[in-house]
Amino acid sequence: MSSPSSSPLTQTTLGNDDQDAKLEEMPITKHLMILRRHLFKMVAAILVLFFCLLPFANRTYQILSEPLRAQLPVNSSMIATDVTATFMAPFKLNFFVALMLVMPFIIYQIWSYAKPALYEKEKSLALPLLISSIALFYIGIAFAYFIALPSILHFFISVSPETVAPMTDINSYLAFCLKLFIVFGLTFEIPVITLLLILIGVVTTQSLIEKRRFIIVGCFFVSMFVTPPDAISMIMLAVPMWLLFELGLFFGRIIEKRKEV
Repeated sequence: MSSPSSSPLTQTTLGNDDQDAKLEEMPITKHLMILRRHLFKMVAAILVLFFCLLPFANRTYQILSEPLRAQLPVNSSMIATDVTATFMAPFKLNFFVALMLVMPFIIYQIWSYAKPALYEKEKSLALPLLISSIALFYIGIAFAYFIALPSILHFFISVSPETVAPMTDINSYLAFCLKLFIVFGLTFEIPVITLLLILIGVVTTQSLIEKRRFIIVGCFFVSMFVTPPDAISMIMLAVPMWLLFELGLFFGRIIEKRKEV
């Protein structure tokens, strides 16, 4: 007959207790040193990629401006109202692109720092959620660039008076695009946020179903404030928000059913 200490449950409990003890015994300076090392790797990765992409900054801006240039009339073009705009706009975009491309590495560094403090069950859930959040953020940016941005630009240019030649400043266009990318990237995180709230017990799928009509109205209300002041922009953000909420709700039901088994 095996002793109680040899049972898997006891070993797991002891392992978790040992893990907690090690974390508690680690001085705060050690935590800060580890955090500093991870932060240094993040900053170094951003800078390395930034300087690698810098020679292609103007080409990158041309790619970004393609949806606008495709909508402009024949005699119109983009302009620079500031002397430094022709340099700073591609420079800022280059930094944004470097940050977005290195985001998986940044998430990995955050995961590596937090991993020792997590239990096995938390680790098994956290990693898929982190990977999903990165993928959804990129999908949101792609949706904004390929679908939302051309439609929004077409609307604004088509309603401009015939006597006005649209000539957008490159800094204004960059700020508009980056805001749109960030808004859609964060919006596409709704399924992950919904799952997290269900997993930690803040809400249940049944309570979300009961409040669905209020959530749908909330999607349109939020999109009204974070998008340009036109109906197309609001609809193109609100509808994906609603569908992504339904996606998170669908997976939430699956998780709750597995817990009941």
